[in-house]
Amino acid sequence: MKLRYLLYSSFSLAYLTGYSQVWDKEQLEVVHKAQVLRVMRSDVLFEDGWTSLPQAKFWKKIMQLSPDSSVVNVAKNRQELLCISTKTWQLKSQEAKNIFKDSLRAEYGLNAAEEIYVTPGKSDFYQFGKVFNQLGRGIEQFEKQGVDPWYAQAILLIESPGQLKKSVSGAYGPFQLMPDVARKWGLRVDASRDDRSDFDKSAYAAAKMMRAFYIPEARKILNAHGISYNETDLWFRLYVMHIYHAGPGNVSAVTKKIQPREGSMELIKQMWINTAAGFGNSSQNYSQLAIAAQWILHEYVYTSCEDIFECASR
Repeated sequence: MKLRYLLYSSFSLAYLTGYSQVWDKEQLEVVHKAQVLRVMRSDVLFEDGWTSLPQAKFWKKIMQLSPDSSVVNVAKNRQELLCISTKTWQLKSQEAKNIFKDSLRAEYGLNAAEEIYVTPGKSDFYQFGKVFNQLGRGIEQFEKQGVDPWYAQAILLIESPGQLKKSVSGAYGPFQLMPDVARKWGLRVDASRDDRSDFDKSAYAAAKMMRAFYIPEARKILNAHGISYNETDLWFRLYVMHIYHAGPGNVSAVTKKIQPREGSMELIKQMWINTAAGFGNSSQNYSQLAIAAQWILHEYVYTSCEDIFECASR
């Protein structure tokens, strides 16, 4: 796919609608099924080596793998050992599962206490083709609120891609907002109406929440540790995503345990192998999912779009 260069002028659509275009250099306009859409580019994943991390490779595979198959992996670093049938695994007794894992520890020279996971494919949930057309709308809504639109894309890709499903905890809508959170930011959630199903209203609330709470909480925690940051660095964005998922108290606890000296990929990697307070396995996974989803999006853009334009403002 040939990448073209599109230079926005003051007469461009973006300026006519009055949005801040400080993120233009990170955006692409793409032609997909005769529609012109906007996405945030993911070049930094490759430039900074995020795609070389085993955790990113692992979740990329899981997101694209059928639920019929499962990947046997080492819990601490997501090293892939082998693929097996999900049904075959589920039919094994607990004793048979333990014997199987012990045999793998012996075969791969792993410690007897090394935890091994069997993770089923999740392509039935991560339906990126369905959410693709919504990304531009999310980016637009976040820009209207002066919020980094990268977060809109990241949340849409991993929370409930292309679906309106309610989580076991009660989160709902494209941005998976809890009822009390949605009400706090002006949405109506009651027995007769749930504004969380309205894309634009849900995006509005998520953007307001990100600007007023999650990003400031990230700054507060990092400042307390004397960590400098650039808010468009990927590690900072992933740190904010951890707060979005686990809450500032839990992220503060794991950061205190790590005692980082600087903000970087290394801080995020340390968060993947440390637990504290309520920051556990699902919290560790969250930024790994964000990286893998952006990687898949990058491939989707360059294989499925008819035309691609690089954006810049003047």
